[in-house]
Amino acid sequence: MSRDSGRQADAVSRRKYLLTSAAVGAAGLAGCSGSSDGSSDGGDGGSGSEDGSNSMESGSSAPATVTAEGSSTVYPISNKGSSYWNSNSPASDGEYWGSNDESSVAGWDQIETDMNIADYFASLYGFEPSGERSNPPFATRVALSHSGTGCEAVRDGLVDIGNSSGPITAELDISEEQRDENYVDHVVGRDGQPVFVSQAIYDAGVEQLTGEQIRGIYQGDITNWSEVGGPDQEIYVVGRAEGSGTDTSFRLNMLGDADAPMDVDTRFGQNQQVQQVLQDNDNAIGYMALAFSGSGIQAIAIDFEGTVYRPDPDAENTIFDSEYPLNRDLHMYTRINEETPEGTDMREAAFLNMFLTEFGQKTFVEDVNYITLPTSDIEAEREKLPDQA
Repeated sequence: MSRDSGRQADAVSRRKYLLTSAAVGAAGLAGCSGSSDGSSDGGDGGSGSEDGSNSMESGSSAPATVTAEGSSTVYPISNKGSSYWNSNSPASDGEYWGSNDESSVAGWDQIETDMNIADYFASLYGFEPSGERSNPPFATRVALSHSGTGCEAVRDGLVDIGNSSGPITAELDISEEQRDENYVDHVVGRDGQPVFVSQAIYDAGVEQLTGEQIRGIYQGDITNWSEVGGPDQEIYVVGRAEGSGTDTSFRLNMLGDADAPMDVDTRFGQNQQVQQVLQDNDNAIGYMALAFSGSGIQAIAIDFEGTVYRPDPDAENTIFDSEYPLNRDLHMYTRINEETPEGTDMREAAFLNMFLTEFGQKTFVEDVNYITLPTSDIEAEREKLPDQA
């Protein structure tokens, strides 16, 4: 295995816990690594207005496209929301928006409008409805990369929204004061980050590990599954790439330090790639976002200091609980500048507000296997948006 060191983080944790053999136990809800190389691994790409203002597209009377980029963890939420927005489905649809004789979308009783989906949310912030399917008042576009890339992109004015699975303080190596002066942190959901093993390892009896055992595996002290009750087989250790918020949150919350060294056999930039390599190997362990659970792999229960958190929402202690030490916020950052001193313009606010409703939490968070925000947190997030028109 090759040893590599983590990146420096300046994140403040939501909670602290002490691993049995760890000297330091400061751990955060979510952490993200330092800035990445700025490359994008996929997605639609594209840039919005550099100043983040409610500007017009060149040669068009329509407001500029809202662009977002970043974390593959946040991508399922953001991209699904963008797809719904751009569809601008009518209120008679019943499946994606609104209600009909056969079906009604979740949370519709809190809305009940005759307007199309994007028309409705955009109109709350003063935009003229189009009244046409597939023709929203303005378009949205989401690119897939890393948390570090997304935070860099919103910092540099390349996109309107930087998606990140951890705090921008760690991504950009900035202080909390610098964060508050330059960015608005919009939390749209939570991830109960699981640890997965190959199906063959799970079937061989490795259904639960302690935090100490996982720490030992990822720091090279445990190298064979037989050391933790499994078969006599070398452990294939999979990690996320540096620049990934998932990687640094794992170091912060599992290893006790965002700069903790790790021994891994391979690293991948995206959750999807980790999922695939665990499915293709019969001796692997890896960590990724909850949304990427799938066949051929199994999330394991983890014992933290005598409390066993299980990958079952109905368990007494579950990875869906906020108390689960690997639980983390999922962020969409906007930039404070001279044109937008509140940090979120009306286009961004209209789009973000869609996620902060019962409909949005069910459709874009829960339905992609993430954890919805409690009502008090939704209300607090709405307070970060500018006043509606």
